[in-house]
Amino acid sequence: MVLDRRDFFAALLPLLVQVPKNDTNQAPVPPGEGDDAIVSALKSLKQADVPGLTAAIAIPGKPTRTGATGIRKAGSPEGFGSHDLVHLGSCTKAMTATMIATLVEQGKLAWTSTLAEVFPDVTMHADYRPVTLTQLLTHRASLPANAFWAGLGRAKSTTEQRREAMTASLKSAPKVKPGTKMLYSNLGYAIAGLMAETVAKTSWEDLMRECLFAPLGMSSAGFGPPGIKDKVDQPWGHSAMFGRKVPSQIDNPPVLGPAGTVHSTMADWAKFAELHLKGARGEATPILKPETFRILQTPAPGESYAMGWGVTEREWAGGTTLSHSGSNTQWFCTVWLAPKRNTALLSATNEGGNAAAKAADDAVGRLIKLAGL
Repeated sequence: MVLDRRDFFAALLPLLVQVPKNDTNQAPVPPGEGDDAIVSALKSLKQADVPGLTAAIAIPGKPTRTGATGIRKAGSPEGFGSHDLVHLGSCTKAMTATMIATLVEQGKLAWTSTLAEVFPDVTMHADYRPVTLTQLLTHRASLPANAFWAGLGRAKSTTEQRREAMTASLKSAPKVKPGTKMLYSNLGYAIAGLMAETVAKTSWEDLMRECLFAPLGMSSAGFGPPGIKDKVDQPWGHSAMFGRKVPSQIDNPPVLGPAGTVHSTMADWAKFAELHLKGARGEATPILKPETFRILQTPAPGESYAMGWGVTEREWAGGTTLSHSGSNTQWFCTVWLAPKRNTALLSATNEGGNAAAKAADDAVGRLIKLAGL
């Protein structure tokens, strides 16, 4: 997930005027309680040059193990706690697909529902008319990666903005025939979210709360940057610039919600991971039938991306894994599900970029050993 360039620099410019210094004289406030082994493992990642780092091991039926280290904000002493909120970026996509699956089971949508059927009043290029919900959720709709998000009417609701972005984007012919190639598209997920809003006559945000967060008990889940603006009650995101960490509370615009604006605690994110572990194992879940999980977790023939999940084989997992990473350029997170081992591994850091991606991956590597995989 990448912020629209104009939005990013407009929000970041005031922060660049006064880049915070690393004050080594300020002792960090101890973070929230966490699993000692996980905390120790995270602290052992001496090469991880990120403000804060958190991780979790989740096994259905057992308490989730979480831990954290580091600080919430560069230049401030508050420690990053194991119960703090983290931004999930594109890991939101699997959540959006799962929420939409509940509407499919209710008969409000079908996996074969097309753009032309759901939006009969929208003028679109003929090649886009037969594009299906499944193609949108598997990045096979041949849509651009993003729209001109900054040009949308911000006074409008997020639903209206999504519709505006869709209408503008569907007028031109796609670069390749839909259904023939995977082209990662945040716009495609925004349109899939709009499909759900249109048939349910409810905003994507409310649908996520009602169909997913509430049934799973994800009480901490919300949208946008964590915490109260200008407060350090939750971790801030960071960019690495000029050798320093620049903290901010900027995020993807809300119109991009279905593609990547959810935040939650690690423990609540783990509840979603456990849902898909159970689904992959054919076990009973609070929502959705086993056959629906098979659809959500199965890529198109010849592809390795399902509906919000990358599907690969890993020896440590005993076979097939489901994984995804997410970033709004200020945060980075990653999740791995190992259904054969009935284990989920999650990590997040309050910084974006290559160093953050490596830190999150290295944290998962430590978790693999801690979980005995």
